[in-house]
Amino acid sequence: MSTSAATAAAADASVTASRARTGGPKDGSNLLEHLVGWTLVIVLAMLFTQTGLM
Repeated sequence: MSTSAATAAAADASVTASRARTGGPKDGSNLLEHLVGWTLVIVLAMLFTQTGLM
């Protein structure tokens, strides 16, 4: 890798690291994602069985 390519890669990395977060979930919120996902699965299963689709 040339010196200019290494410098450009380092500059890209520093720009990416300094960007503001968009308000999405943090990386440690797996428990909440699983709970919401399973709740959705249960609600859909209840809906399907109540409407006779299953």
